[in-house]
Amino acid sequence: MSRMPDRLRSAYTAEMTAARHADDVTRRWHHLERAHIISQPYPWPHTHNHIAMFGLAFRQRDRREALGQVIRIIVAAPGSALGRYPEGNTGRTAAGLTTPMPIPDDLAETISRSA
Repeated sequence: MSRMPDRLRSAYTAEMTAARHADDVTRRWHHLERAHIISQPYPWPHTHNHIAMFGLAFRQRDRREALGQVIRIIVAAPGSALGRYPEGNTGRTAAGLTTPMPIPDDLAETISRSA
């Protein structure tokens, strides 16, 4: 299990902070999704991100999303530790649990410079 490089940790923390301080729910989800993409290879940040997603879904009273996040909380750490996660996936229930997705260009650059 590798430690999240400082550059990625900074990007992850910035996205999680932006999610907490966003003025509207759409922006909160946007930042949580970006943090998810960054965190996927790292068990604890990946799990922490899904806990934050669960919290937002719960506050929105979105039962489908909240249930989907419970499942993701359970599988996030093992998936990260084993390298079995769909790269670029935004972490939302609508995205599908195993569906790889394109990584936004700016995040792909940050991730590749941290490798």
